[in-house]
Amino acid sequence: MADSFSHQSNNRLFVWALTSALAGFIFGFDTVVISGAEQRIQELWGLGAGMHGLAMSMALWGTVSGALLGAWPTDRFGRKKTLMWIGVLYFVSALGSAFATDAYTFMIARFIGGVGIGVSTVAAPLYISEIAPADKRGRLAGMFQFNIVFGILVAFLSNFLLGGIGENAWRWMMGVEALPALIYTVMCFGIPESPRWLIGKRGERAEGLRVLALVRPDDSEEALEAKADEIAAASETTPGKSKFWTKRLKIPIALAFFIAFFNQLSGINAVLYFAPRIFEMTGLGEKAALLQSVGIGVTNLVFTFVGLWLIDRLGRRTLLYIGSFGYIASLGLCSWAFFTENFAIVPACIFAFIGAHAVGQGAVIWVFISEIFPNANRANGQAFGSSAHWVFAALLTLIFPKLVSTFPAGYVFLFFCLMMVLQLVWVKLMVPETKGVSLEKIEEQLGVK
Repeated sequence: MADSFSHQSNNRLFVWALTSALAGFIFGFDTVVISGAEQRIQELWGLGAGMHGLAMSMALWGTVSGALLGAWPTDRFGRKKTLMWIGVLYFVSALGSAFATDAYTFMIARFIGGVGIGVSTVAAPLYISEIAPADKRGRLAGMFQFNIVFGILVAFLSNFLLGGIGENAWRWMMGVEALPALIYTVMCFGIPESPRWLIGKRGERAEGLRVLALVRPDDSEEALEAKADEIAAASETTPGKSKFWTKRLKIPIALAFFIAFFNQLSGINAVLYFAPRIFEMTGLGEKAALLQSVGIGVTNLVFTFVGLWLIDRLGRRTLLYIGSFGYIASLGLCSWAFFTENFAIVPACIFAFIGAHAVGQGAVIWVFISEIFPNANRANGQAFGSSAHWVFAALLTLIFPKLVSTFPAGYVFLFFCLMMVLQLVWVKLMVPETKGVSLEKIEEQLGVK
């Protein structure tokens, strides 16, 4: 009977984590769907390189805003309500983008969707980390990243299937997102609130204990009470603990900044956003380039599975090592291929690069940021890490069209390769292992109690 109850609890926990992680599916879809429409949009509204870069990066500037502001609704109104409103923003953005009549209307709609993405990178991984047991936290929180790459694959596939239906195909590409956004929003009504928010932020101990009992069915009543005491103590907001920009938090702040910095300086968003254009640079036709982009999505999905399978076995630090070596090899070969015009190996190099990202940074980043900040500062810490990530993503997407038109592609990929050499050094010197450690114990390990 106890085993049956525990199994039911695991199923419930999985469904709750999956529901929250579906924000990542729409995030991935919304982020990449524009790759199939960007050239048509540029032609339709006669956009120059600067305006085109702004239109392409507008969702990312919304994402920066959402990430910066995401801690406030997440702490003020709770994780559950925030996740529900993310779905509403996605829905409005999808319809607004599809029916846009000019570049400015389109950019406003993309900005709204970006706000949803930014808030989702704060609320969703944080929520999953707070409901998950320590031994399952990597896999469950990593589902957010899995759903991102699943959304990316579906977006590439959707663009490929819709690419031949006429001059307004791009409107269908952008608008189809409204359906999963609506489904996700409805599903959010069925998840409970985070026990750490209930106990630590709202002081609702009885309700927090009820949720804890659901996610930790094997614990005795005494053990649950002790866990609630531990959460309450770790969440106490004395004047010193409530401040974010303090020397006490210098280690987690530095870790969150650098994992975000190196994530984007790998070039991952540039490759995902401009995949068809990169493949066309190697001589592939437009339709073949779109199909190769679907291959990127498949590779990303498969290797994300591998990363999620390994993250609670090998640990976060080991996966960052594996990813770093994969980045360096694939980006170095890609640079060489463009310099020597051996374009035949470029698709394989890009696929290897995507695989390295999926196993390494992709699997780790959202889990890691959600783990390293103390309970009292977790929402602000998640917001900081997410916003740093998206500032670099927005800047890279804004300047990438100019970069590849100004410098030979070989130099661009060589720059990304050198950045990944620096990431390898950072992992070696600074990154701690958080595998299987409770959130409260991680506070002690990082010296932020």
